[in-house]
Amino acid sequence: MYDLTRLATLVAVSETGSINQAAARLGYTPPALSQQLAKLEREAGMPLLVRSRRGVELTAAGRTLVEYARRVMATLDEARDALREIAEQGVQSLRIGSFTTGGMYLLPPALLEFRRSFPQVQTSLHEYEPPSGVAELADGEIDLLVTHAYEHGPQPELPPSLTSEVLTVEDLLLVTSPDHPLASRAEPVSYRELARWPLISGSRGFADREALEALFRAEGLPAPNVMFETGNYATACSLAVEGSAIALIPSMVLPDLPHYAVASRPLAAPGLHRTIFLVWRAASDSPELDALRRCIRQACERLASPTEDGEDLQEGR
Repeated sequence: MYDLTRLATLVAVSETGSINQAAARLGYTPPALSQQLAKLEREAGMPLLVRSRRGVELTAAGRTLVEYARRVMATLDEARDALREIAEQGVQSLRIGSFTTGGMYLLPPALLEFRRSFPQVQTSLHEYEPPSGVAELADGEIDLLVTHAYEHGPQPELPPSLTSEVLTVEDLLLVTSPDHPLASRAEPVSYRELARWPLISGSRGFADREALEALFRAEGLPAPNVMFETGNYATACSLAVEGSAIALIPSMVLPDLPHYAVASRPLAAPGLHRTIFLVWRAASDSPELDALRRCIRQACERLASPTEDGEDLQEGR
């Protein structure tokens, strides 16, 4: 493998016909340039220059090597131009990973706002239920991840290559039929009271189920009585409306359920909360990615909490 710097010295000598002029062009002293040429001749294993009173001339081997050196240098110039063009054009696509409710309620307004400023950037959305998504982001399969972790559940472990920020902390609320005994309760529902009723939650291994069971253990209660398992909150609300069991629903979902006649109640402390994060690779940051994060952050701020002072929501609708 020939050293590119030494090849450049040989090309300069071939074009100037002089060690001194070639050294001046490249910013070398003549002795330093001569040393580079001597090393190149050792790499080639044969003489490349013939020195005479008139200057220097290339041998047949030298002329052949110069021809190939010019091709290599021209190719590298083309590569630099291509990379410069890509840099000027910016990011052409962004792949976003998100958990289901984040993709349904948080990302649509953010992506709409982002496309107003960057219509040339293609965006794609990929679903990852926590704790999945972190490894895919680190491996470059996606460019940005919206994920969550429950306060009482397993916490995500991020490799050093990833950077994260907290978007918001969201409550989970109890959703019941309007005629359920808990619907008329003014005060938040305790876990000891909740343990008396059948529940609707995600399957074992889902983040909300793991957090619920961990919190029951911390409160010294038996395992929660999960009668129905589903990761679909619309299905959970349908079951709750029919009086089958109590659903545990993230607060961001409730405003989107106007066709359900439901009542919601907050949980007593310590409650059940999930923290929503943005995660990205620090090394791949860009103006486009920064703008998308800003749009998601603003969309999260605009997403109003569906409860205030324990009031019923959606009741009778």
